[in-house]
Amino acid sequence: MRSVAPRRVYEDDRGAGTVTALGVVGVLLVLALGVIGLAQAQAASGRARTAADLSALAGATVVSSVTAPGDPCDAAQRVAGANGARLGECTVKGEDVTVSVTVPVEVLGVPRHAQAQARAGPLNALPGL
Repeated sequence: MRSVAPRRVYEDDRGAGTVTALGVVGVLLVLALGVIGLAQAQAASGRARTAADLSALAGATVVSSVTAPGDPCDAAQRVAGANGARLGECTVKGEDVTVSVTVPVEVLGVPRHAQAQARAGPLNALPGL
């Protein structure tokens, strides 16, 4: 009777390390893309908030200006444009100016829009105070 040599277990596992390494690299790439996309979205959101705040302040300054009165929404539009945003809505109620702006952005190559709103005016104009 012929004796059969036992097979070595590791011979069946050839290439498993390569496949595992490729899987780990793939997962890390997906996670890196997710982090990059999140960072791009957060940056766009920050730019939109900044543009909205500055636009509302510009409009409120024009409303309360004695030396250079004008259209507050026009001032808000100019400031929004200077900050790379588009003024969507501008309302003036008394000395309060409320604006809504949109900033175009590409998140992972997909065109998106970041939006923000802001209000500026005297503190005593807030409801409840």
